[in-house]
Amino acid sequence: MTAEQTRESALRAFVTEARWFGGKGRDFEVVDVRDVALADDLSTTLVTLRFADDGETAAYQVPMAAYEEQQERISHAFVGEWDDRYHYDAVHDRESMQRWLEAFAAATMAQPHGAFHRTAEHDLDLESHSTLFSGEQSNSSVAFGEDSLMKLFRRVTTGPNPDIEILEALTRAENTHVAPLYGYVGVEDLHLAMLQKFLRTASDGWGLALASTRNLFAEGDLHADEVGGDFAGESHRLGVAVAEVHEVLARSFPTRPLDLPAVATAMRERLDAAVGVVPALAEHRDALAERFDAVAGISDVGAQPAQRIHGDLHLGQTLRTSLGWKLVDFEGEPAKPLAERRLPDSPWRDVAGMLRSFDYAVRAVARDLDSTEEEAAQIAYRSEEWVQRNTIAFLDGYVEQRGTALTPEEHALITAYVADKAVYEAVYETRNRPSWVDIPMAALHRLAAGTEYATTTSGTE
Repeated sequence: MTAEQTRESALRAFVTEARWFGGKGRDFEVVDVRDVALADDLSTTLVTLRFADDGETAAYQVPMAAYEEQQERISHAFVGEWDDRYHYDAVHDRESMQRWLEAFAAATMAQPHGAFHRTAEHDLDLESHSTLFSGEQSNSSVAFGEDSLMKLFRRVTTGPNPDIEILEALTRAENTHVAPLYGYVGVEDLHLAMLQKFLRTASDGWGLALASTRNLFAEGDLHADEVGGDFAGESHRLGVAVAEVHEVLARSFPTRPLDLPAVATAMRERLDAAVGVVPALAEHRDALAERFDAVAGISDVGAQPAQRIHGDLHLGQTLRTSLGWKLVDFEGEPAKPLAERRLPDSPWRDVAGMLRSFDYAVRAVARDLDSTEEEAAQIAYRSEEWVQRNTIAFLDGYVEQRGTALTPEEHALITAYVADKAVYEAVYETRNRPSWVDIPMAALHRLAAGTEYATTTSGTE
């Protein structure tokens, strides 16, 4: 076996077992392995695969650290041996990551350093050590001390990465609801990595919401607004933050009219396809389709056009810091093609994603509670109370920030987007986590029965 064949075989085995590999269970062949020069002696490796079931190709990035002797300290990241050297996944190697950080530091706003570009003036801490985050699913994140965080994109697609595009615009606008983008690695129309401020003391929004719901159920005789862990204030502030981000994105990128008949048609098509995967949806199909058909008949959506949005917004994409809420991960919905993720869309899609996340937070805790039939009814009531309280608070914050109250047409739009999101969730849970499918199905039952999600108390005019 030649060195090239050995390398290809080793990379195939490594990618197959990697946490971030999105093609698990699918047969594929390696059709190309190439090294991409970045700066000085730095390079990264791109492995292109072709899947047997549909002929789709996908490129994955594996930066290499090569040594003449085995390195026990990173043995867990061993890729293979070829060309008389031992090769490791470089994100696990502090010496390699130090060189990446130094390359970022060598770039300036006016002059890139090879493929390393700077987007903000910031003196990087070159004395810091790198730490790889172990929980990443689709990318790899490396913290440099308490100063900066690098996200290395594992699946690489030709064209601008939305996370870099949007964060650069928000950083340039000095928006306070994101971690500023310090720079990125880009070469040959590929975005390979990005560097931003490390929010060291931030708390995950999903975790905070779960803590609030646990506190709710621990106080059996109190309403959602009476418990010490009431989350409504945070939901209101989060609504303000999302609205501010949407305002900046509307100014920073091209907008276009929202094609409501096309939106309605796409929602109906997703619903019909979902019925084939989740047969229980059939009984709600007609009622949900009416929700979507109502969108096509809207003649005025408050003059709000389609614009760049987050695209995959939920509590897990938020961080709470001492300075307020931050939004993270602007790549959009991973399953969508890159070109589609970069298209203008309705900001109500982001809003709906957050409202569904509130529902998931309380139901995720409630489903694990041991209860009698009578207690279960009380838990369901209190869960709904928590969801509605935080929904109202979030929407109040959102509309107060934008300065105009929700119109009836926008109420209908938000409800349709919430239903569309729940249909997606029902399909996802059926395929990946069947024991959780009751959460989106319960929401769809309520929506089919006429429940409106878009409720506010704000009198903003």
